[in-house]
Amino acid sequence: MRIVTPRCVVRPPRPADAPSLAHHADDHAVWRSLRDRFPHPYRLDDAERWIAAARGHDGPPLDFVIDIDGAAVGGIALVPGTDIERVGAEVGYWLGRAHWGRGVTTAALRGIVRYAFDVLTLLRVHALPFAHNIASLRVLERAGFVHEGTLRCSAIKEGVILDQALWAALRDDWRSGGDIAIRADDD
Repeated sequence: MRIVTPRCVVRPPRPADAPSLAHHADDHAVWRSLRDRFPHPYRLDDAERWIAAARGHDGPPLDFVIDIDGAAVGGIALVPGTDIERVGAEVGYWLGRAHWGRGVTTAALRGIVRYAFDVLTLLRVHALPFAHNIASLRVLERAGFVHEGTLRCSAIKEGVILDQALWAALRDDWRSGGDIAIRADDD
């Protein structure tokens, strides 16, 4: 499975991706915008464990790398809702600092949302970035998400209580454009 966008390829991780993932993820500036379950420092064995878990998942892929020129430089994943929230999923993403500001994350997000709607047949994809993370808010807006509200004092990071912004894309409202291709092959 590959999701081909104009700026990157979104694909399931491979064992050979571990060194590149560890290199790009081991950055405090990346970690500070993510949940605490994302390790810091991020080492090779962290990447190997994540890849093994992603590859061991039954069913359609949910965890992907963001690939630029054959190198895994970031990650993007869907966490499907359960029970009454089974019609949607939360999306999370990160990108190595060397690739910031180039539209890569927006392209990857647009690709994963198209996959969520077209392949997984979900109705909704939402994200909960820290409300002060302006770069992530811009990515969501550019990808076609709508700001639905703010969850006040809903998170803690590095000992600081933070707000989270709730952004969502709905299948009936969202248009990805024709520049994204979902391919079953992985060549």
